[in-house]
Amino acid sequence: MERAEAYGFSGAMSGSFLLSCLLFAAVSRRQRGPYMDEVFHVPQAQAYCHGRFLQWDPMITTLPGLYLLSVGVVKPAAWLLGWTGSVVCSVAMLRFINLLFSAGNFYLLYLLLFKIQQKNKAVSCFQRIVSALTLAVFPTLYFFTFLYYTDPGSVFFTLFSYLMCLYGNHKTSALLGFCGFMFRQTNIVWTVFCAGNVVAEKLNEAWKIELHKKKEEKISSRKGSFSDLTRILQFLVEYLISPKNLVTLTALTWPYIILVSLFFVFIFINGGIVVGDRSSHEACLHFPQLFYFLSFTVFFSFPHLLTPAKIRRFLMSLQKHPVQYSLITVISLFLIWKFTYVHKYLLADNRHYTFYIWRKVFQRHELVKYLLVPFYIFAGWSFADTLKSKSIFWILMYFVCLLAVTVPQKLLEFRYFILPFLIYRLNIPFLSLYTQLLELAFYILVNAVTFYLFLNRTFHWENSDEVQRFMW
Repeated sequence: MERAEAYGFSGAMSGSFLLSCLLFAAVSRRQRGPYMDEVFHVPQAQAYCHGRFLQWDPMITTLPGLYLLSVGVVKPAAWLLGWTGSVVCSVAMLRFINLLFSAGNFYLLYLLLFKIQQKNKAVSCFQRIVSALTLAVFPTLYFFTFLYYTDPGSVFFTLFSYLMCLYGNHKTSALLGFCGFMFRQTNIVWTVFCAGNVVAEKLNEAWKIELHKKKEEKISSRKGSFSDLTRILQFLVEYLISPKNLVTLTALTWPYIILVSLFFVFIFINGGIVVGDRSSHEACLHFPQLFYFLSFTVFFSFPHLLTPAKIRRFLMSLQKHPVQYSLITVISLFLIWKFTYVHKYLLADNRHYTFYIWRKVFQRHELVKYLLVPFYIFAGWSFADTLKSKSIFWILMYFVCLLAVTVPQKLLEFRYFILPFLIYRLNIPFLSLYTQLLELAFYILVNAVTFYLFLNRTFHWENSDEVQRFMW
């Protein structure tokens, strides 16, 4: 990092942390007590603070990583500063842990952008800083910086694991992946993603050699047609059934294999992936979740995905491959028809944005969910188009992980989309500085509206005196 870039990054990080502290103070003043899922997380962390490590709230569905780390940070800090009484492990103190995670996420996002985009010499240091700042204030993640939720810590350890993987420190990456798993069980998918990065790199090398032998075009120019995809899948099967290749890949990915094996042991002992309340978190094949994620991505990445040039290229692709798109349309309609699930929380909890989106859009008419298919197809095409700079094996690996982390979820919850979105956003090419600034301004606007509603537009339920607030 050059001196000017170091100063610029330090200024951006310090400024954003200061503003976050001011916003943190405002949230803590308005909402002093636990809110929403905090009513489970805060008492559990406070029980750990008092040494009651065998106490467990059966309504909590995640492992105790957040609580263990909170005690490991708060207790030494309280001892050093001489704090006693209720201030230790208070609601505000526990929430502040996530503010520290938020600063760490900013730094990790910058390092990841620097590593992933290092071959692009046209990218300026200012663009990297702006892009890291934009992702650091990504609205769905940034909001939970100010509440005691698992999301900031989950993102921190997953991004840290990904960074170590990219630098080839796979044992460290797997250890950090374990920490991420302790925050949220579904993060095991991103451990598989890290292992998949290693496998995709070896596959790409072997594929290029194969093409060179046959004197064919480079892999980057062969993407896009179904016949090419068939040939690549055939090559993939042949490569992976080779004992020599399997031994090589195992030697490279053994730390991740151990962690995934421990995950399956946990599943066997626990009787499922969910800890605690399983009735509200049943796994199912909810394929439309992929369509919701694509729509979510288009909304938050519209400067990258909704451009006139992309729309023109999409229309040209429609004209060129009508049969393929017709087949995709039929499959999409079938998946929506047979695999749409509506969770009871989605219909009952009017504090979440998803409640209003579902009521105002999807419940207007039975046909609305089918009429959105053309938009889903465009979103999927545009999404894949922005990843064309990546190898086909990386794209296949990421798509498998995306399906694994979204489709089994019955509840439409935007928090589940945070990590797949960030991984996607980190790996797409940089656009112009104007586009990046537009994206940053949009995120700031969404955050401003969200916090205004949360802090000022409170309401009450008929049978409760508690103040209710709008949130993601």
